[in-house]
Amino acid sequence: MKRVAAIDCGTNSVRLLIADVDGGQLSDVTRQMRIVRLGEGVDRTGRLSPAAIERTRLALVDYAAEIAAADVAAARMVATSASRDAANAADFEQMVTSVLGFAPEVITGDEEARLSFTGAVRGLAAEPPFLVFDIGGGSTEFVVGSTGVDAAISVDIGCVRMTERHLHGDPPTAAQIAAAEADITAAVDRALAAVDGKRARTLVGLAGSVTTVTGLALHLPAYDPERIHRARISTADVAKVTADLLAATAEQRLASPVMHPGRADVIGAGALILRIILERSGADSVIASESDILDGIAYSVT
Repeated sequence: MKRVAAIDCGTNSVRLLIADVDGGQLSDVTRQMRIVRLGEGVDRTGRLSPAAIERTRLALVDYAAEIAAADVAAARMVATSASRDAANAADFEQMVTSVLGFAPEVITGDEEARLSFTGAVRGLAAEPPFLVFDIGGGSTEFVVGSTGVDAAISVDIGCVRMTERHLHGDPPTAAQIAAAEADITAAVDRALAAVDGKRARTLVGLAGSVTTVTGLALHLPAYDPERIHRARISTADVAKVTADLLAATAEQRLASPVMHPGRADVIGAGALILRIILERSGADSVIASESDILDGIAYSVT
C-alpha cells in the first residue's frame, strides 16, 4: 500500500485528494475542495490577478499542512486551463513551489483529458465506448475510448469563461443565452467531430457543473456524493434543470440545498454546456461521476 496526494488546480476550484493505493484501487483518506476562482478575468485580461493567486495560496497552505500530517509517499499537483492561458503563469508557479515545496505541472488539454478518462471509467459497469467530458471553469475536455483513450481534445468553453463572456445579467437575458448557446454549440460540434464522439454508447460527465445538475435533477435534500456518483439522468431532465437555472437569479440558485456557494453565479453556463453536449451528441442520458481528473492524478502518482 502507498499513500499519495493529488492536487487539481483548475479555473474555478482547487481540490485535494489524499488516498491509499493498493492493488490499483484508491481508498480515500481525505477529499477537499475550495472555490478560489483562479481564472477570474483571464479570458478578458490574459493574466492571473494578484487576488486570485492569493486566494489559491491560502488554500494550498492548508493543503500542505494536510499532506504533511498524512505522511504521504509521493505527491503531484496539476494545473489546468487558467494556468495554460495566463501570461503571468510563472508568478503562480513560483507561489506554488514556495508553499508546497514542489512545482505544479501545467499540463496540456490532451493530458488533462487523459487523466480525466482514467479517473472516470476505472471500475465503471457501463457499455463502451465511452465519451467522457469534464466541464471545467475555463475549458471542457472530451475523451472517447473503451479500455484506453482513443481520441481526446480540449476546447475553451467552461462555466466561468462562458459566464464572463456572455451571461452578464442576473438572470441572463434571452439574447445573452442565445450568444452563449452559439459559442458553446460551435465548440461542442468541433470537439465531437475531432474525437468521433457520436459513436459513444455511454456518456460520462465530470466536475461540479455536472454533479450539481445531477443533484438538482434528483431533488436531493443536500449535496450527497454517494447518491450523485454514477447516477444516470436523462437529457430531458438536464434541459429542465438548465432552463430553471438560467431563469433564476444567483441568489435564488444559492438557496438550493445542493448548491455550493462558489458555484451559484456560474452554474447556469455549466448546465448549458452539459445540455448542449447531450443534445449535439444525440445522447438520451448521462452518467455523473464524482471520480475524475483528481483520481486520475492520484493513479498517475503511483
